[in-house]
Amino acid sequence: MVSLVIVSVFVWVSPGGATPPPSLDAQLAASQTENAELQEKLDDAQAKLDAAGRKGDKFTPTPSPTPTPAPTPTAAPDAPTIPESETIVVYRDAESEGQPHPTSPPKPTVPVAPETVTAPSIASILAPESRYFGMYTSQAPFDFATFDDAAMDAGSRQSLVGYFGGWDQTYRGDVVTASWKRGLLPMLTWESRPISAPNDQTVLPEYSLPRILAGDFDAYLHQYAKDIVATGLPLAIRLDHEMNGTWYPWSEQKSDGSSLNGNGPGDFVAMWRHVHDIFAAEGANQFVIWTWAPNIVNNLPTRHQDVSYLQSLYPGDEYVDLVGASGYLRTPFKPENDFTFGYTFDATLDQLRAITDKPIIIAEVGATETGGHKAAWVTSMFDAFADPANDDIIGFAWFNLAVTTISGGERVTNDWRIDSRADSLAAFATGLADPAGRFRLIPY
Repeated sequence: MVSLVIVSVFVWVSPGGATPPPSLDAQLAASQTENAELQEKLDDAQAKLDAAGRKGDKFTPTPSPTPTPAPTPTAAPDAPTIPESETIVVYRDAESEGQPHPTSPPKPTVPVAPETVTAPSIASILAPESRYFGMYTSQAPFDFATFDDAAMDAGSRQSLVGYFGGWDQTYRGDVVTASWKRGLLPMLTWESRPISAPNDQTVLPEYSLPRILAGDFDAYLHQYAKDIVATGLPLAIRLDHEMNGTWYPWSEQKSDGSSLNGNGPGDFVAMWRHVHDIFAAEGANQFVIWTWAPNIVNNLPTRHQDVSYLQSLYPGDEYVDLVGASGYLRTPFKPENDFTFGYTFDATLDQLRAITDKPIIIAEVGATETGGHKAAWVTSMFDAFADPANDDIIGFAWFNLAVTTISGGERVTNDWRIDSRADSLAAFATGLADPAGRFRLIPY
């Protein structure tokens, strides 16, 4: 709607002019004529605006939207039902709302199946195609850094890892799994005492063999066996090793033949069978290679060097899968010691073969640098493996540590590591690579 206001202007000529002013009637007539012309122009402009609106011009006014009536309380809306299993995601116009762009919903994570770790059967473990090259180091199998360093020195990966555990510790299925993941046979030296007990503490009454036989540890043993079954992988258990010595609380006798730690004759065999039977009840023996491993006999008290004493500690073939021995070239050296593997181990190997025909493993071995005989002794060890008389020996586990102990009343540090000196390492690497020894070299 356009409104105009017309203002009439009267111009007065000064009285001194020659032309007289128009009359009032003439002025009114002129004003009406001017108004009529202006109205005609306005009508013409309005007609053009109307015509433009009919053609959808941008100036066409937009009708106001009709408000949506609010639903009455009794009128339920008819809408499709959304299943609970579905998810509806509503995206807003981020730009119009001044908000960041929404990110796309994350893609669902596809679950990754756990890696399957397998191991050979116990029968094939006990009759391997090649001999085991094993090691004890300061960390393995909980960490393989030092283990791998030693393998690189030796020129081959190992095939067996040795480690220790006490009866105050639970079963470590994770390290057994980690071992087999690397193709290593785990051999646990399982000691019936706390893992932190010092080696010179032979009297631990709470861990005596009679207390084990009385059932004081049965709950622990049952759970340990169950955990082995739950892991489902084999391992060798060297239970209470070096039992024919006089330095552990599970030994039966002191050097003079008196009782050690309250133990009596026959207690060791009874204890071994007791543990074995508990494992059998839990179904764990299908995964365990029971490894009976005394100490070499030539450094023992005289009363413990006879085969009859070793025989009295043997649990029987039905309770043992693998036999072995611990032995070192170490001080003090006896006059008859010729610094060979044969002097160190032959007498013990003869006794083992007299007791059983089970396969044999050199379960713990090392040589000291003291005296300068280590390189020659290492060479003699690998020469012994090449001897057909020792075909029943399926491998060895080298104690690759430097240890300080009391020997002959004196404090002695023995460096058992294969790289203690360059010539010792060269002897080890050369012997391991000799095909006559039947060790399988596994390069990095």
